[in-house]
Amino acid sequence: MPRLEVLGLKAYYFTDGGIIRGVDGINFEISDGQSLGIVGESACGKSTLGAALMQSIQPPGRIVEGSITLGDDDITKMSSSEFDSKIRWKRIAMVFQGAMNALDPVYTVESQLREILIQHHFQDKKIDDKITESLQEVGLDVSIAKRYPHELSGGMKQRVVIAMALLLKPDVLIADEPTTALDMLVQSQIISLLKKLQKEKGITIILITHDLALVSQITDRIGIMYAGQLVEFSTTKDIYKNPRHPYTQALIEAIPRLSTKDKKIHFVKGSPPSLLSPPPGCRFQDRCAYAMDVCKRDPPEFETETGYVRCWLYEKSE
Repeated sequence: MPRLEVLGLKAYYFTDGGIIRGVDGINFEISDGQSLGIVGESACGKSTLGAALMQSIQPPGRIVEGSITLGDDDITKMSSSEFDSKIRWKRIAMVFQGAMNALDPVYTVESQLREILIQHHFQDKKIDDKITESLQEVGLDVSIAKRYPHELSGGMKQRVVIAMALLLKPDVLIADEPTTALDMLVQSQIISLLKKLQKEKGITIILITHDLALVSQITDRIGIMYAGQLVEFSTTKDIYKNPRHPYTQALIEAIPRLSTKDKKIHFVKGSPPSLLSPPPGCRFQDRCAYAMDVCKRDPPEFETETGYVRCWLYEKSE
């Protein structure tokens, strides 16, 4: 049984200007011991997907269709109180985008960690041990607990936020752009930390990022997201060695490489469509060098050896 299975998930924002289709029919599953990278350009719906998995989409947004199954539980059918008591932070936790600014500046790290444990009915005598354990798990000295956020570096703040997410030992950790605004050295340290947690704690990590090169270091599978949809889903190895969707191919080509003679900077031409009024059919067709008449129809998920791809180029002839 998959640890996490998402079927037909749709999450929309109902605004005065119209319906924004942030997540528009997504399917994937992750087995125990696997981790997943969700990759795509800005405003493609990645963060909305993460929020949907955490049941944290803010009004005017909401899940309108589909299921999210964690083990035996379809969490989309749970009430808010049931999800909060059974799932949130206990089985699924999240490091939100912009996490370095998520810490309250007027409270110490210890106070903010303590508040979470008190809310989940931990006894006082166990709270100090739990805080110490959590900080040590992310490579921080216990003395950090007495400091205020402004006394910490960016990397320290990010580790504190990860420690918060790990307090209740969740099965799944969603990390939304966890290395944004960090220098290359600290980025490497955070990725190494996530890899260590995955290996030692058995945590399934969903890494949401625009950086395709970054996810290769930690994930087993990758979902390529474009305009609210997953256009390709496969193993990390297959995505890099045999990218099928033209968008995936363009993203791979845009990764800078120091080892090649080609010093030209490649990029994906054009701009993504608006999620308020996406075009009919394949949403990548206006930027695709292989666009055909059939692309005016929405492509289904064509099965591959290791996943699926949403592209008419892979329609099997009868």
